[in-house]
Amino acid sequence: MSTLLTINRVYYLIGIIVMILVVMTLRDRGNPKRFTTALFWFLFGAIFLFGDLMVENLGKSLAYRIMGGGVIVIALLAGCGLVGKGKYPMATDEQREASALRIKNWLFLPALLIPIITVICTLFMKNVSIGGVYLLDQKQLTLASLCVASVAAILTGWWITKGSPVQAIAQSRRIVDTVGWAIILPQMLAMLGGVFIVANTGESVRKVVELFVNPENRFMLVVIYCVGMAVFTMIMGNAFAAFPVLTAGIAVPFLITHHHADPAPLLAIGMYAGYCGTLMTPMAANFNIVPAALLELKDKYQVIKIQIPSALAILLANVFLMYFLSFR
Repeated sequence: MSTLLTINRVYYLIGIIVMILVVMTLRDRGNPKRFTTALFWFLFGAIFLFGDLMVENLGKSLAYRIMGGGVIVIALLAGCGLVGKGKYPMATDEQREASALRIKNWLFLPALLIPIITVICTLFMKNVSIGGVYLLDQKQLTLASLCVASVAAILTGWWITKGSPVQAIAQSRRIVDTVGWAIILPQMLAMLGGVFIVANTGESVRKVVELFVNPENRFMLVVIYCVGMAVFTMIMGNAFAAFPVLTAGIAVPFLITHHHADPAPLLAIGMYAGYCGTLMTPMAANFNIVPAALLELKDKYQVIKIQIPSALAILLANVFLMYFLSFR
């Protein structure tokens, strides 16, 4: 059966929006780095917009090399500080105050619609079709649902604010430029996690642990697994990327297979330990750097500094919870 909203069409939509931002950036003479900033976002958007076309016409090997080269250029542009901010049309303080008084708490409705519609579609749109056509991509149902929810939130925002599509895209460019390169860091780190998995990094972790830790020392293995999840998450910026590597290298061979740990609490607490690392790293840009940028904090690491004591305390608690709850 065919599908109306496939994940590829979602990617095309993302690519088109990014390309609109590229054109707006090129036209913004207030951005002293407009050409390199536009190049940064063009390369990012091209992956979504032209990735499939390159694979079909150039073959996987060449297409992957081209996209990999684009990723390297993206990293160089960001690392050399060539992604800058421009000037954006902003409402006056009086206009903002008047708008706030008129809209009030209805302003939160679009944001609330995103998780609500995503959950509803994910739960109830499975195998839903009309005339032999699935409405949403069944293999990527959650992502397709998120796209529907985001579009619904945008339409609702236009209705509430009496704005326009142009204003929405212009303000999205302002937010994207404010956050900068960090906004795409989660995607890049997720790809890096995939590389580690393909490279069988978990097996290498297992061999390293065997060199320094007695496999019979259950408590030390628990400590290494929890702390390792936190540290590797700090490096990767994402607990989901760290989880398969550390679980394959430590949890499965030592704690589950050798010490017969209960997998359910062990792996749940292990993931939670990874989240402790998320609180302590700038690599988790969407949790730590993005809020600081949106709130215009003077110290972009202030969020992390405040979270570190809580993260360390929770990590210590996770070690003992795992040790006492995971073994029969």
